[in-house]
Amino acid sequence: MLFYTMANLFTLTLFISSCSSFRLPSPSRLTLTLHTLTPTSHEETLNHHSIVVNSFPEIVQKAVDDILLVTGEDSWQPSDLLSYPPKEGWKESNEGLSDELLVVLIGDMITEEALPTYQTLLNTFAGCSDPTGSSPTPWSQWSRGWTSEENRHGDLLNRFLFMNPERIDMRSVECTVQHLITSGFDPGADRDPYKGFIYTSFQERATKISHGNVGKLAKKVGAENLSRICAYIAGDEARHEIAYQGFCTEILERDPEGFIVSMGEVMRKGITMPAEMMQDGHNKNLYQEFSSVAQDLGVYTAFDYADIAAHLVRIWNLEKLTGLKGEADKEREFICKLPDRYRKLAERAEKKKEKGRTNVGPKDAKVMEKTFKWIKKRS
Repeated sequence: MLFYTMANLFTLTLFISSCSSFRLPSPSRLTLTLHTLTPTSHEETLNHHSIVVNSFPEIVQKAVDDILLVTGEDSWQPSDLLSYPPKEGWKESNEGLSDELLVVLIGDMITEEALPTYQTLLNTFAGCSDPTGSSPTPWSQWSRGWTSEENRHGDLLNRFLFMNPERIDMRSVECTVQHLITSGFDPGADRDPYKGFIYTSFQERATKISHGNVGKLAKKVGAENLSRICAYIAGDEARHEIAYQGFCTEILERDPEGFIVSMGEVMRKGITMPAEMMQDGHNKNLYQEFSSVAQDLGVYTAFDYADIAAHLVRIWNLEKLTGLKGEADKEREFICKLPDRYRKLAERAEKKKEKGRTNVGPKDAKVMEKTFKWIKKRS
Protein backbone atom coordinates (compact mmCIF):
# COMPACT_ATOMS: atom_id res chain seq x y z
CA MET A 1 0.00 0.00 0.00
CA LEU A 2 1.13 3.62 -0.57
CA PHE A 3 0.72 7.18 0.38
CA TYR A 4 -0.04 10.05 -1.99
CA THR A 5 -3.24 12.03 -2.68
CA MET A 6 -3.91 13.83 -5.94
CA ALA A 7 -4.68 17.03 -4.05
CA ASN A 8 -1.40 16.80 -2.19
CA LEU A 9 0.57 16.15 -5.37
CA PHE A 10 -1.01 19.14 -7.08
CA THR A 11 -0.37 21.30 -4.04
CA LEU A 12 3.27 20.37 -3.97
CA THR A 13 3.94 20.85 -7.64
CA LEU A 14 0.53 20.01 -7.97
CA PHE A 15 6.76 -10.85 -11.64
CA ILE A 16 3.59 -9.31 -13.43
CA SER A 17 4.74 -11.26 -16.54
CA SER A 18 3.90 -14.44 -14.69
CA CYS A 19 0.35 -13.22 -14.21
CA SER A 20 -0.17 -11.43 -17.50
CA SER A 21 -2.00 -14.39 -18.98
CA PHE A 22 -4.46 -14.54 -16.07
CA ARG A 23 -7.97 -13.62 -17.03
CA LEU A 24 -10.96 -13.84 -14.77
CA PRO A 25 -13.29 -16.32 -16.48
CA SER A 26 -16.77 -15.45 -17.56
CA PRO A 27 -19.06 -17.03 -14.98
CA SER A 28 -21.97 -19.21 -15.87
CA ARG A 29 -24.52 -16.58 -16.74
CA LEU A 30 -27.02 -16.18 -13.98
CA THR A 31 -30.17 -14.29 -14.74
CA LEU A 32 -29.40 -11.27 -12.59
CA THR A 33 -31.58 -8.18 -12.65
CA LEU A 34 -29.79 -6.54 -9.76
CA HIS A 35 -28.97 -3.44 -11.76
CA THR A 36 -32.68 -2.62 -12.03
CA LEU A 37 -32.94 -2.12 -8.27
CA THR A 38 -32.93 1.43 -6.99
CA PRO A 39 -31.78 1.48 -3.35
CA THR A 40 -33.18 4.41 -1.40
CA SER A 41 -30.85 4.45 1.62
CA HIS A 42 -27.22 3.75 2.37
CA GLU A 43 -28.07 0.51 4.18
CA GLU A 44 -30.19 -0.66 1.25
CA THR A 45 -27.32 0.20 -1.10
CA LEU A 46 -24.89 -1.81 1.01
CA ASN A 47 -27.27 -4.76 1.06
CA HIS A 48 -27.70 -4.57 -2.71
CA HIS A 49 -23.94 -4.34 -3.29
CA SER A 50 -23.37 -7.23 -0.88
CA ILE A 51 -25.69 -9.41 -2.95
CA VAL A 52 -23.81 -8.52 -6.13
CA VAL A 53 -20.31 -9.24 -4.78
CA ASN A 54 -21.53 -12.59 -3.48
CA SER A 55 -22.92 -13.59 -6.87
CA PHE A 56 -19.49 -14.60 -8.24
CA PRO A 57 -17.82 -16.77 -5.55
CA GLU A 58 -16.13 -18.91 -8.20
CA ILE A 59 -14.33 -15.81 -9.52
CA VAL A 60 -13.04 -14.90 -6.07
CA GLN A 61 -11.97 -18.49 -5.43
CA LYS A 62 -10.07 -18.53 -8.73
CA ALA A 63 -8.24 -15.35 -7.68
CA VAL A 64 -7.31 -17.06 -4.40
CA ASP A 65 -6.07 -20.16 -6.24
CA ASP A 66 -4.39 -18.54 -9.26
CA ILE A 67 -3.20 -15.10 -8.18
CA LEU A 68 -2.14 -15.56 -4.56
CA LEU A 69 1.11 -17.46 -4.14
CA VAL A 70 1.37 -20.80 -2.38
CA THR A 71 1.83 -20.07 1.31
CA GLY A 72 4.93 -21.26 3.14
CA GLU A 73 7.97 -23.03 1.75
CA ASP A 74 7.12 -22.39 -1.90
CA SER A 75 6.58 -18.66 -1.41
CA TRP A 76 9.33 -16.05 -1.19
CA GLN A 77 10.17 -14.82 2.30
CA PRO A 78 12.16 -11.78 3.50
CA SER A 79 15.06 -13.98 4.59
CA ASP A 80 15.46 -15.14 0.98
CA LEU A 81 16.45 -11.60 0.03
CA LEU A 82 18.26 -10.40 3.15
CA SER A 83 20.57 -12.31 5.45
CA TYR A 84 21.94 -11.23 8.83
CA PRO A 85 24.67 -10.48 9.52
CA PRO A 86 25.00 -8.78 6.14
CA LYS A 87 27.43 -10.08 3.59
CA GLU A 88 30.76 -8.43 2.87
CA GLY A 89 30.37 -5.20 0.90
CA TRP A 90 26.85 -4.56 2.19
CA LYS A 91 27.55 -1.09 3.57
CA GLU A 92 29.49 -0.02 0.49
CA SER A 93 26.71 -1.17 -1.85
CA ASN A 94 24.23 1.19 -0.19
CA GLU A 95 26.45 4.26 0.17
CA GLY A 96 25.08 5.74 -3.05
CA LEU A 97 21.54 5.93 -1.68
CA SER A 98 20.67 9.58 -1.14
CA ASP A 99 18.94 10.80 2.01
CA GLU A 100 15.95 11.72 -0.15
CA LEU A 101 15.62 8.20 -1.53
CA LEU A 102 15.92 6.76 1.97
CA VAL A 103 13.12 9.08 3.12
CA VAL A 104 10.84 7.68 0.42
CA LEU A 105 11.90 4.11 1.23
CA ILE A 106 11.13 4.69 4.91
CA GLY A 107 7.74 6.14 4.01
CA ASP A 108 7.02 3.03 1.94
CA MET A 109 8.04 0.82 4.84
CA ILE A 110 5.94 2.75 7.39
CA THR A 111 2.91 2.49 5.13
CA GLU A 112 3.40 -1.24 4.60
CA GLU A 113 3.82 -1.79 8.34
CA ALA A 114 0.38 -0.30 8.97
CA LEU A 115 -1.11 -3.48 7.47
CA PRO A 116 -3.41 -4.22 10.46
CA THR A 117 -5.39 -1.12 9.49
CA TYR A 118 -5.87 -2.34 5.93
CA GLN A 119 -7.11 -5.82 6.88
CA THR A 120 -9.51 -4.16 9.29
CA LEU A 121 -10.75 -2.03 6.38
CA LEU A 122 -11.32 -5.08 4.15
CA ASN A 123 -13.46 -6.63 6.86
CA THR A 124 -15.76 -3.60 6.87
CA PHE A 125 -16.85 -4.16 3.25
CA ALA A 126 -20.42 -5.43 3.18
CA GLY A 127 -20.55 -9.06 2.09
CA CYS A 128 -16.77 -9.51 2.11
CA SER A 129 -15.96 -9.82 5.81
CA ASP A 130 -14.31 -12.69 7.64
CA PRO A 131 -16.78 -12.99 10.55
CA THR A 132 -14.96 -15.70 12.50
CA GLY A 133 -11.33 -14.94 11.61
CA SER A 134 -10.98 -18.32 9.89
CA SER A 135 -14.07 -18.45 7.68
CA PRO A 136 -13.78 -20.75 4.61
CA THR A 137 -15.68 -18.39 2.28
CA PRO A 138 -13.80 -17.20 -0.84
CA TRP A 139 -13.85 -13.55 0.29
CA SER A 140 -12.44 -14.52 3.70
CA GLN A 141 -9.73 -16.61 2.07
CA TRP A 142 -8.85 -13.68 -0.18
CA SER A 143 -8.65 -11.23 2.73
CA ARG A 144 -6.33 -13.45 4.77
CA GLY A 145 -4.22 -14.51 1.80
CA TRP A 146 -3.79 -10.95 0.54
CA THR A 147 -2.82 -9.86 4.05
CA SER A 148 -0.26 -12.65 4.43
CA GLU A 149 1.46 -11.59 1.21
CA GLU A 150 1.39 -7.89 2.04
CA ASN A 151 2.82 -8.67 5.49
CA ARG A 152 6.12 -9.67 3.89
CA HIS A 153 6.60 -6.19 2.43
CA GLY A 154 6.86 -4.32 5.72
CA ASP A 155 8.99 -7.10 7.22
CA LEU A 156 11.44 -6.97 4.32
CA LEU A 157 11.79 -3.18 4.14
CA ASN A 158 12.04 -2.97 7.93
CA ARG A 159 14.89 -5.45 7.90
CA PHE A 160 16.71 -3.55 5.15
CA LEU A 161 16.52 -0.30 7.13
CA PHE A 162 17.52 -2.02 10.38
CA MET A 163 20.67 -3.25 8.64
CA ASN A 164 21.68 0.36 7.92
CA PRO A 165 22.05 1.73 11.48
CA GLU A 166 24.66 4.31 10.45
CA ARG A 167 22.02 6.27 8.54
CA ILE A 168 18.62 5.25 9.87
CA ASP A 169 17.16 6.16 13.27
CA MET A 170 15.00 3.06 13.67
CA ARG A 171 13.38 4.18 16.91
CA SER A 172 12.02 7.29 15.21
CA VAL A 173 10.78 5.15 12.32
CA GLU A 174 9.11 2.70 14.71
CA CYS A 175 7.39 5.55 16.56
CA THR A 176 5.99 6.78 13.27
CA VAL A 177 4.63 3.31 12.47
CA GLN A 178 2.87 3.17 15.83
CA HIS A 179 1.42 6.65 15.34
CA LEU A 180 0.07 5.71 11.90
CA ILE A 181 -1.61 2.51 13.08
CA THR A 182 -3.08 4.35 16.06
CA SER A 183 -4.38 7.17 13.85
CA GLY A 184 -6.07 4.75 11.47
CA PHE A 185 -7.14 5.29 7.90
CA ASP A 186 -10.42 6.09 6.15
CA PRO A 187 -10.45 5.98 2.34
CA GLY A 188 -14.11 6.97 2.28
CA ALA A 189 -15.43 3.56 1.25
CA ASP A 190 -18.34 3.76 3.72
CA ARG A 191 -18.36 -0.06 4.08
CA ASP A 192 -19.25 -0.27 0.39
CA PRO A 193 -17.44 -3.11 -1.46
CA TYR A 194 -17.84 -1.32 -4.80
CA LYS A 195 -16.02 1.75 -3.52
CA GLY A 196 -13.52 -0.41 -1.66
CA PHE A 197 -12.49 -2.40 -4.71
CA ILE A 198 -12.39 0.69 -6.94
CA TYR A 199 -10.05 2.20 -4.37
CA THR A 200 -7.82 -0.89 -4.15
CA SER A 201 -7.73 -1.18 -7.95
CA PHE A 202 -6.20 2.29 -8.05
CA GLN A 203 -4.08 1.89 -4.95
CA GLU A 204 -2.38 -1.39 -5.86
CA ARG A 205 -1.30 0.05 -9.20
CA ALA A 206 0.03 3.19 -7.51
CA THR A 207 2.00 1.06 -5.07
CA LYS A 208 3.44 -1.04 -7.87
CA ILE A 209 4.61 2.09 -9.66
CA SER A 210 6.17 3.61 -6.54
CA HIS A 211 8.07 0.52 -5.43
CA GLY A 212 9.21 -0.07 -8.99
CA ASN A 213 10.57 3.47 -9.32
CA VAL A 214 12.40 3.27 -5.99
CA GLY A 215 14.02 0.08 -7.26
CA LYS A 216 15.10 1.76 -10.50
CA LEU A 217 16.68 4.67 -8.60
CA ALA A 218 18.45 2.25 -6.28
CA LYS A 219 19.86 0.31 -9.21
CA LYS A 220 21.25 3.49 -10.75
CA VAL A 221 23.46 4.06 -7.70
CA GLY A 222 24.60 0.45 -7.42
CA ALA A 223 22.24 -0.71 -4.64
CA GLU A 224 21.41 -3.94 -6.44
CA ASN A 225 20.00 -5.69 -3.38
CA LEU A 226 17.48 -2.91 -2.70
CA SER A 227 16.53 -2.88 -6.36
CA ARG A 228 15.79 -6.60 -6.19
CA ILE A 229 13.76 -6.15 -3.00
CA CYS A 230 11.61 -3.47 -4.62
CA ALA A 231 11.07 -5.66 -7.68
CA TYR A 232 9.71 -8.50 -5.54
CA ILE A 233 7.34 -6.18 -3.70
CA ALA A 234 6.19 -4.51 -6.92
CA GLY A 235 5.54 -7.98 -8.35
CA ASP A 236 3.17 -8.76 -5.49
CA GLU A 237 1.36 -5.47 -5.95
CA ALA A 238 0.99 -6.18 -9.68
CA ARG A 239 -0.73 -9.51 -9.00
CA HIS A 240 -3.02 -7.94 -6.43
CA GLU A 241 -3.88 -5.17 -8.88
CA ILE A 242 -5.02 -7.77 -11.41
CA ALA A 243 -7.32 -9.36 -8.84
CA TYR A 244 -8.98 -6.18 -7.62
CA GLN A 245 -9.50 -4.84 -11.12
CA GLY A 246 -10.96 -8.23 -12.04
CA PHE A 247 -13.41 -8.09 -9.15
CA CYS A 248 -14.52 -4.68 -10.40
CA THR A 249 -15.01 -6.06 -13.90
CA GLU A 250 -17.40 -8.64 -12.52
CA ILE A 251 -19.33 -6.01 -10.57
CA LEU A 252 -19.53 -3.80 -13.66
CA GLU A 253 -21.01 -6.65 -15.72
CA ARG A 254 -23.71 -7.32 -13.11
CA ASP A 255 -24.52 -3.81 -11.89
CA PRO A 256 -23.12 -1.23 -14.33
CA GLU A 257 -25.11 1.72 -13.05
CA GLY A 258 -24.32 1.03 -9.41
CA PHE A 259 -20.63 0.59 -10.19
CA ILE A 260 -20.36 3.79 -12.23
CA VAL A 261 -22.13 5.89 -9.60
CA SER A 262 -19.82 4.47 -6.94
CA MET A 263 -16.73 5.15 -9.05
CA GLY A 264 -17.87 8.70 -9.62
CA GLU A 265 -18.17 9.23 -5.87
CA VAL A 266 -14.72 7.74 -5.25
CA MET A 267 -13.03 9.85 -7.90
CA ARG A 268 -14.76 13.06 -6.80
CA LYS A 269 -13.44 12.57 -3.29
CA GLY A 270 -9.98 11.67 -4.61
CA ILE A 271 -7.86 8.68 -3.74
CA THR A 272 -6.82 9.20 -0.14
CA MET A 273 -3.61 7.29 0.47
CA PRO A 274 -2.99 5.20 3.59
CA ALA A 275 -0.16 7.29 5.02
CA GLU A 276 -1.99 10.61 4.91
CA MET A 277 -2.24 10.62 8.73
CA MET A 278 1.48 9.88 9.11
CA GLN A 279 3.17 11.76 11.95
CA ASP A 280 6.08 11.18 14.30
CA GLY A 281 4.88 13.18 17.30
CA HIS A 282 7.08 16.15 16.36
CA ASN A 283 6.53 17.27 12.79
CA LYS A 284 2.90 18.09 12.01
CA ASN A 285 3.72 18.39 8.32
CA LEU A 286 5.56 15.08 8.07
CA TYR A 287 3.28 13.57 5.46
CA GLN A 288 3.29 16.65 3.26
CA GLU A 289 7.08 16.95 3.40
CA PHE A 290 7.57 13.25 2.75
CA SER A 291 5.15 13.32 -0.19
CA SER A 292 7.00 16.34 -1.57
CA VAL A 293 10.28 14.45 -1.56
CA ALA A 294 8.68 11.51 -3.37
CA GLN A 295 7.23 13.84 -5.97
CA ASP A 296 10.55 15.62 -6.52
CA LEU A 297 12.34 12.30 -7.04
CA GLY A 298 9.74 11.21 -9.59
CA VAL A 299 8.84 8.14 -7.54
CA TYR A 300 5.12 8.88 -7.76
CA THR A 301 3.76 12.02 -9.36
CA ALA A 302 0.54 13.73 -10.40
CA PHE A 303 1.20 12.39 -13.90
CA ASP A 304 1.16 8.85 -12.49
CA TYR A 305 -2.20 9.62 -10.87
CA ALA A 306 -3.57 10.71 -14.24
CA ASP A 307 -2.14 7.64 -15.96
CA ILE A 308 -3.77 5.30 -13.44
CA ALA A 309 -7.14 6.97 -13.93
CA ALA A 310 -6.72 6.52 -17.70
CA HIS A 311 -5.75 2.87 -17.20
CA LEU A 312 -8.93 2.14 -15.23
CA VAL A 313 -11.11 3.87 -17.82
CA ARG A 314 -9.43 1.76 -20.49
CA ILE A 315 -9.38 -1.62 -18.72
CA TRP A 316 -13.08 -1.34 -17.83
CA ASN A 317 -13.89 0.02 -21.32
CA LEU A 318 -15.89 2.87 -19.82
CA GLU A 319 -15.79 5.08 -22.91
CA LYS A 320 -17.78 2.46 -24.85
CA LEU A 321 -20.12 1.50 -22.04
CA THR A 322 -23.71 2.03 -23.19
CA GLY A 323 -27.20 1.56 -21.82
CA LEU A 324 -26.74 3.65 -18.68
CA LYS A 325 -29.50 5.92 -17.52
CA GLY A 326 -29.55 9.44 -16.09
CA GLU A 327 -27.06 10.02 -13.30
CA ALA A 328 -25.01 6.94 -14.16
CA ASP A 329 -24.33 8.04 -17.74
CA LYS A 330 -23.40 11.54 -16.58
CA GLU A 331 -20.98 10.00 -14.08
CA ARG A 332 -19.48 7.84 -16.83
CA GLU A 333 -18.82 10.93 -18.94
CA PHE A 334 -17.32 12.69 -15.93
CA ILE A 335 -15.01 9.74 -15.16
CA CYS A 336 -13.82 9.42 -18.76
CA LYS A 337 -12.81 13.09 -18.83
CA LEU A 338 -10.83 12.91 -15.60
CA PRO A 339 -7.47 11.66 -16.98
CA ASP A 340 -7.12 14.66 -19.32
CA ARG A 341 -8.16 17.04 -16.54
CA TYR A 342 -5.60 15.52 -14.19
CA ARG A 343 -2.83 15.80 -16.80
CA LYS A 344 -3.61 19.45 -17.45
CA LEU A 345 -3.53 20.18 -13.73
CA ALA A 346 -0.25 18.30 -13.42
CA GLU A 347 1.30 20.20 -16.32
CA ARG A 348 0.16 23.52 -14.88
CA ALA A 349 1.54 22.64 -11.45
CA GLU A 350 4.84 21.49 -12.96
CA LYS A 351 5.27 24.79 -14.82
CA LYS A 352 4.54 26.69 -11.62
CA LYS A 353 7.06 24.58 -9.78
CA GLU A 354 9.76 25.17 -12.37
CA LYS A 355 9.10 28.90 -12.23
CA GLY A 356 9.42 28.79 -8.46
CA ARG A 357 12.76 27.05 -8.69
CA THR A 358 14.23 29.81 -10.86
CA ASN A 359 13.17 32.43 -8.30
CA VAL A 360 14.65 30.72 -5.25
CA GLY A 361 17.77 32.33 -3.82
CA PRO A 362 20.29 30.81 -1.37
CA LYS A 363 18.39 32.02 1.70
CA ASP A 364 15.08 30.71 0.36
CA ALA A 365 16.63 27.34 -0.41
CA LYS A 366 17.83 27.02 3.16
CA VAL A 367 14.34 27.71 4.49
CA MET A 368 12.91 25.09 2.15
CA GLU A 369 15.16 22.31 3.48
CA LYS A 370 13.25 19.51 5.18
CA THR A 371 14.40 17.65 8.27
CA PHE A 372 13.35 14.08 8.95
CA LYS A 373 14.13 12.50 12.30
CA TRP A 374 14.30 9.15 10.51
CA ILE A 375 17.62 10.08 8.90
CA LYS A 376 20.73 10.45 11.02
CA LYS A 377 22.89 13.47 10.28
CA ARG A 378 26.07 12.59 8.52
CA SER A 379 29.27 13.38 10.41
